[in-house]
Amino acid sequence: MTDVLSRRAINRATLARQHLLQRTRLSTAETIEQLAGMQAQAPNAPYVGLWTPRHDFRSDELARLITERAAVRAPLMRATIHLVSARDFAEVRPVVQPVLERGLYASPYGRRLAGLEVNALLAAARALLAEKPRTRAALGRLLSERWPEHDSLSLAYAITYLVPLVQVPPRGIWGQSGPIAWTTAESWLGRSVGSDPDPAAMVLRYLAAFGPASVTDVQTWSGLTRLRDVIDRLRPQLRMFHDDGGRELFDLPEAPRPDPDTPAPPRFLPEYDNLLLSHADRSRVIAGDRKLGSAKVPLFPGNGGNFGTVLIDGFWQGMWKITRTRDSALLVIEPFIRLSRRDVAPMTDEAAHLLAFAAGDVPSHDVQVTSSASTLEKWAQISAVGRTGR
Repeated sequence: MTDVLSRRAINRATLARQHLLQRTRLSTAETIEQLAGMQAQAPNAPYVGLWTPRHDFRSDELARLITERAAVRAPLMRATIHLVSARDFAEVRPVVQPVLERGLYASPYGRRLAGLEVNALLAAARALLAEKPRTRAALGRLLSERWPEHDSLSLAYAITYLVPLVQVPPRGIWGQSGPIAWTTAESWLGRSVGSDPDPAAMVLRYLAAFGPASVTDVQTWSGLTRLRDVIDRLRPQLRMFHDDGGRELFDLPEAPRPDPDTPAPPRFLPEYDNLLLSHADRSRVIAGDRKLGSAKVPLFPGNGGNFGTVLIDGFWQGMWKITRTRDSALLVIEPFIRLSRRDVAPMTDEAAHLLAFAAGDVPSHDVQVTSSASTLEKWAQISAVGRTGR
């Protein structure tokens, strides 16, 4: 008989793999790989995302990996920007090629390229980006000289979806800013990406970071479709479970599955963290009837390192934000629930440590916990402004 895992058991298993029950002493590079990549369209978000699960993380550790080309930021899973190790990029990029192609041709940019000789476009763009990194706008202007009948931005977007590209520093470096410039992965890393589109290894990596999980969970994280056959092929290597609703879940046999009553300390996650985005059934971390991206659970603007979500007892139960002046920094915690005294002290202590990390250059720090009465409404308004303003 297949074992049944409660929602709480699934929650604790996933938190253990994300190093959210106990911080890890893995290196920064090892942690990025253990997490199967990190959501990174908010440039500074991975810094908070690494501070949370690692002991004594310093921002220069990740900055050095990026500048030394051991880690890269690029469109990957779900066709969104992820931070991954250079090694993982080479393996994952060919697997998600169909996801990126589908994303392009489902967009207005792809539809504007009807009749274009795509292979000629890709060759021309590769040559231009091998010369030096370029922004989409600069690349589009150069490509439109050869294809003036096509929209220049659509030409550039096609390249960032169809060619293995990476974003180059200073984009993604803590405390620095710069244009979003792209170059080919081959030029930046000094080697070509892999050529094997088999997703089996990627599925196993996902389970190690996010399992136990269903087929639809894996598809939601990756953006890939038709993974049932892949997972059926992997069944001899996997252990099967069911959740409370009878869904079949798959896992690595030796992966951690802690006791459901294992304490989960308060944790602060950055905006768009993959813990919230990587399952079709998000009830393992989102309590109640909240739906991600709705007015009840908004996705707020991603400007990196200033907004995020709060886990209380392992579940998303609040938001946090940092506001700064030249002389002070304030971290405000806005819970969705009424907090007990037992919750407040460790949460504010964790918040103080986060504030010291994220605003260490500011002399005065303060942490505040607000009433939960109108939190969701306020964050829904912030989210709406961000969606219309970007």
